Amino acid sequence: MYRLKSCTQLKNKGARYALFNWLISFNRSRSVHSLPFATVKTEELSGSQPTEVQNLVQGKWTSSSNWNIIVDPLNGEPFIKVAEVDETGLQPFVESLSKCPKHGLHNPFKAPERYLMFGDISAKAAYQLSLPEVSDFFSKLIQRVAPKSYQQALGEVYVTQKFLENFCGDQVRFLARSFAVPGNHLGQQSHGFRWPYGPVAIITPFNFPLEIPLLQLMGALYMGNKPVVKVDSKVCIVMEQMIRLLHDCGLPMEDVDFINSDGNTMNKLLKEAEPRMTLFTGSSRVADKLAVDLKGRIKLEDAGFDWKILGPDVQEVDYVAWVCDQDAYACSGQKCSAQSILFMHENWTKTPLLRKMADLAARRKLDDLTVGPVLTFTTEAMLGHMNKLLQISGSKLLFGGEALENHNIPAIYGAIKPTAVFIPLEEILKDNNYELVTKEIFGPFQIVTEYKHNQLPLVLKALEKMNAHLTAAVVSNDPLFLQEVIGKTVNGTTYAGLRARTTGAPQNHWFGPAGDPRGAGIGTPEAIKLVWSCHREIIYDHGPLPQKWEIPTAT
Repeated sequence: MYRLKSCTQLKNKGARYALFNWLISFNRSRSVHSLPFATVKTEELSGSQPTEVQNLVQGKWTSSSNWNIIVDPLNGEPFIKVAEVDETGLQPFVESLSKCPKHGLHNPFKAPERYLMFGDISAKAAYQLSLPEVSDFFSKLIQRVAPKSYQQALGEVYVTQKFLENFCGDQVRFLARSFAVPGNHLGQQSHGFRWPYGPVAIITPFNFPLEIPLLQLMGALYMGNKPVVKVDSKVCIVMEQMIRLLHDCGLPMEDVDFINSDGNTMNKLLKEAEPRMTLFTGSSRVADKLAVDLKGRIKLEDAGFDWKILGPDVQEVDYVAWVCDQDAYACSGQKCSAQSILFMHENWTKTPLLRKMADLAARRKLDDLTVGPVLTFTTEAMLGHMNKLLQISGSKLLFGGEALENHNIPAIYGAIKPTAVFIPLEEILKDNNYELVTKEIFGPFQIVTEYKHNQLPLVLKALEKMNAHLTAAVVSNDPLFLQEVIGKTVNGTTYAGLRARTTGAPQNHWFGPAGDPRGAGIGTPEAIKLVWSCHREIIYDHGPLPQKWEIPTAT
């Protein structure tokens, strides 16, 4: 990602910028996409046929005098021009959020017909995403900006479509279901309601450019909030196109604002507009800063150094090896749920598990994007981290550890072969090693270690020292082993059993961290209610007064 003013790789910037703008205008004027909502053709999006991304505020799509030029992650060509808002352009967004009252755009006592409206919007949008031409459009658009295999991109679209199906019809208003408790006397009842926050903000990362922002956006809207959405500029075109689809399905233009900006500008917007709640998905460092800046009015789904434990009962080695490969290296390891560390019981080291994992990793290639660009770490940074790990006593490279070859991925991104480094358990636990070993590398990289039958307490000690508790897997069908590990760990989304995995955030179960009161979930009714509404209690006390009531003595 380049900002034009610092794009030193572009010679004769003025001429190239003029050509870039002309190409965008020419491409938009010469053809209308067959999909009524779309403003880009994914099969033509390239350096020679670029496009632009706009902002949405107060019901209008707008451009900007500031542009962020996004380069193709596969060849480095400028191919997307993002209209970025700077600090001088924030006022319309501040005003837009300020127009939404604290009690929201709807709630159980106000405009309840909007619950039904969003049920209808969800039904129409789910149908649109079920159409092969629409799902293919979004899958290929995801691939262009966050390269992953077609199957992985299609899976993201599928989960999004199923989520929308889950909230068709009356399901949105069921999210606002209340309860009543009898009072102390005739005419008194207490009622608990789910209440919106009003103006809210959503900030999401690059790795799931459709699923994460769309699921959180719809949850916010369902509960009656007005959100401003900020998606990583590298992939923001995906959500821009999805919002246009939602408008086509009946979403009022004024209900959502969509902003493109750098981090400092977004931080200033949050401070000036003071949204009542902000959902942030991304790095722990930024999450902790926002928690202070926003005085705790935040929900977080931050990074995770996610672990998998293989129990003592060895079975289905081929299957377990395949799941380990998928967990660690699908999407080039760029999942917040990716397998970061594998604890193998000594029984597993006597099997061909590691050899099979190496063979599966070797199948991955750039041609089909089963391995591809890493958008937040350079090749040098990942290999440098590996070399530091290999200085630990007893460590060794299991496989990978080399840069990808024969590609045009720009140097600002990373490109390495799927990599695994073995480190002895005792060395991991040493204070001078632990922080290095558990550093999250958002790429195709994992740590592998072994534990003896009597060393499970050491494994649990290693897990207790971790700070982020997103996903985990306990691969065992031994009920006593599962009971021991689950009872002494905290990860919010934990798979248990022979088919346990660390990745996978389908719409049918909670996905999110645990152990942190700021933790946010995604996907389920429970997640939506936790993140996007608060509890309000209304106590009705109609009377009548007791017969012959008199003013009592002072108390």
